[in-house]
Amino acid sequence: MAAAFDRFTVALFDEVTLEQIAADAGVTVQTVIRRFGSKEGIVAALTQIREAEVTAQRGDAPVGDLEGALANLVEHYEAEGDLMMHLLRQEHRVPAFAAVAARGRQIHAQWCARVFAPWLDARSGVDRRRLGAQLVATCDLYTWHLLRRQEGLSRRQTKTALLELVEGILS
Repeated sequence: MAAAFDRFTVALFDEVTLEQIAADAGVTVQTVIRRFGSKEGIVAALTQIREAEVTAQRGDAPVGDLEGALANLVEHYEAEGDLMMHLLRQEHRVPAFAAVAARGRQIHAQWCARVFAPWLDARSGVDRRRLGAQLVATCDLYTWHLLRRQEGLSRRQTKTALLELVEGILS
């Protein structure tokens, strides 16, 4: 798993071969095929492991505490954001990554619904749906990427910018 993860984090899916993964892991290609079936099978196995880790880390975000929730979010994106962007750049041509991205979006929406529940619960109908969508978009990986990587804000300034955006939506 570690050998496959290391390969997929730096190369495009199409560039990674079972032979490379097997060699890096010190096993034969047949062992990899017997265990996982294919590269897609490896991605599925990696996804299960990574999803559990992400869910645990994001689960530590406090409900109703904007600074705490956004600190949790920025910590997650600092650790995983570049890898997630690498995966998202491939989702439209790699079905295994499309499934991972769809699950990631679902986890993100659930996280937003949980940590912003006090504000969401105060609304109903279309107002609640719009607020939920605004929070999902504001806290999205792409927003972090724009602030942190494209605009070059520091980690601290990125967290402050996200906090100001969320406060503006909630006020």
